[in-house]
Amino acid sequence: MFDIITFGSATWDISFILSGKKNVRDNADLIIDKGIYFNLGSKINVEDMYFSFGGGGLNTATTFQRQGLKVAYCGSVGDDIPGKEVILYLKENGINYSLVKKALKPTNNSVILHIPGEDRTILVYRGASEMLKLSEADWKKMKSKWFYLAPLSGKLNVLTEELVYFAQKNNIKVLANLGNSQILMGQQKLKKILDRVDVLLLNKEEASLLTGVDYKKEEEIVLKTNQMHQGLNVITKGEDGVVASDGKMIYQAKLKRFKVVDTTGAGDSFGSGFVSGLIKSNNDIEYAIKLGLTNSKYCLLEKGATSGLLAAKDNYLVEKEDIRVLSKKIKKV
Repeated sequence: MFDIITFGSATWDISFILSGKKNVRDNADLIIDKGIYFNLGSKINVEDMYFSFGGGGLNTATTFQRQGLKVAYCGSVGDDIPGKEVILYLKENGINYSLVKKALKPTNNSVILHIPGEDRTILVYRGASEMLKLSEADWKKMKSKWFYLAPLSGKLNVLTEELVYFAQKNNIKVLANLGNSQILMGQQKLKKILDRVDVLLLNKEEASLLTGVDYKKEEEIVLKTNQMHQGLNVITKGEDGVVASDGKMIYQAKLKRFKVVDTTGAGDSFGSGFVSGLIKSNNDIEYAIKLGLTNSKYCLLEKGATSGLLAAKDNYLVEKEDIRVLSKKIKKV
């Protein structure tokens, strides 16, 4: 039996470092008030570039393996050079790949645009990952204590319902990091999914979309999320940290300021660190938040989504970070 199986994409990432902030502009029509702009038909000079592995399924599996958990990745890759490299990566890193399928489409690819001092924008090609069909899966191999559902975007969102039903039937706990495609699949389907999820992980933009509450009204978003999902709800806020609630308490924490090298994989590193913390501490939410944030920090200090992720022997860094978790009871109305 596995401790955890991760579901989601595995990608070959190409990262470009753009020069200066001249391409960043304010735009009140965008949900975060900023966007990257280029002149149509122009050539854009870049300062640097590098290749790395990525994708929610692969990124999170890497954390779980480094934390000493028995982990498998379930996904689909192309029968191409990047696909072969993904399999080799999984093999060399001790991640079980018996649930990985080969597809006719090319392996997923992302082009990541970095602007120093700002966030990044990702151009995503959803290729082979969308070809995963659970009808072809060997369900007998899916014996696990946890399922980690990274965002199953595009055509993959249809698998979400089948996975959570299987997990509930087999007493498997589920963390679902829902993406926009899943949130927009319709309230009836979404309710059935949320009723079968133990931990719901969203960023603040996704939480605003899910609840229909204004992005700036954080506490209202948390309370509305609690109404929609009765389990543990976790909302990430970028450099402003994280807010979590189990319906009884609200927890908030953030890291001290530090120089970010690469924001790619920040959400995956937090989410997988958070679940690792729950598993290792017997559901101590405060410790899970601390491990998630620390894992995310050391990911952000390196280039690439899988670099810098904490091994179990490095967990002493959690205490070294001295993260303060603030908690308060939710007032009953």
